[in-house]
Amino acid sequence: MRVANSLKTLKKRHKDCRIIRRKGRVFVINKTNPRFKARQG
Repeated sequence: MRVANSLKTLKKRHKDCRIIRRKGRVFVINKTNPRFKARQG
């Protein structure tokens, strides 16, 4: 999992990426390709 400043750019890397908020943190998750997982905050 990558920790990134901007999740918007990571979301654009794959069509299945979703942005989700959990416990005050912002995550990018991708069911089909878990390589694109990222978190912010």
